[in-house]
Amino acid sequence: MSNSKKTVIVTGASSGIGFAIAAAYLQRGDNVVGNARTLERLQQAAFKLGNPDNFLAVAGDIALPETAAALFMQAIEKFGQVDVLINNAGAFIAKPVSDYTTADLATLVATNLQGFFYPVQQAASHMQSIGGGHIVNITANIGLQPTAKLPATLPVLIKGGINAATRHLAVELAPVNVRVNAVAPGIIETPLHGSFADSKAFLNQLSPSGKTGSVEDIVAAVLYLTDSAYVSGTIMAVDGGAAAGTW
Repeated sequence: MSNSKKTVIVTGASSGIGFAIAAAYLQRGDNVVGNARTLERLQQAAFKLGNPDNFLAVAGDIALPETAAALFMQAIEKFGQVDVLINNAGAFIAKPVSDYTTADLATLVATNLQGFFYPVQQAASHMQSIGGGHIVNITANIGLQPTAKLPATLPVLIKGGINAATRHLAVELAPVNVRVNAVAPGIIETPLHGSFADSKAFLNQLSPSGKTGSVEDIVAAVLYLTDSAYVSGTIMAVDGGAAAGTW
């Protein structure tokens, strides 16, 4: 599949890492089906991408099973099949464990957990029917190596669970030729972290390299994984060494 045009679904495609991933596949000539909560944000993203014919916008809340179903149905209708799913949509709320609210929990379960699970169900069924495919989950390095510098119990719980589920799915779906991997970013300069000018000194110290990463670092990892015919079950930390341990 790496030598032919692919159709790639990217959730959370309107900004940050998801937008950069969508742009990278489009630059390769692949078809991209982008999801975000609102059509307006997707249309703005499509405009920035040059409104290419091989970009399909499918708006909707990725926490809902009907959104995942619509993503695959419309992708198959327009492009024939789906070769790659990039589960990128996510929210991040870091605070001491006793400060989390029921609303925080609901937000993270909806976007990060349900937004992962329902697209994976669709991908597993569809990719089995076409003879294979790739799933890449964008998780978080603190799901591999928590740090006292950044209390974030709920993201660790959910993203860490997705890291574990990635390894399980790689085993479960191997007989049907579906590779499943994850990219676990550290601190990447995206809108998710707000104004970097205000917090860069703190964020830099969350990695032993003393620096933050760029969306291009994540894109490179995603492209490597989806180009590989033999890598599956890998959680690739892209975090300046932070997941290697404490320092």
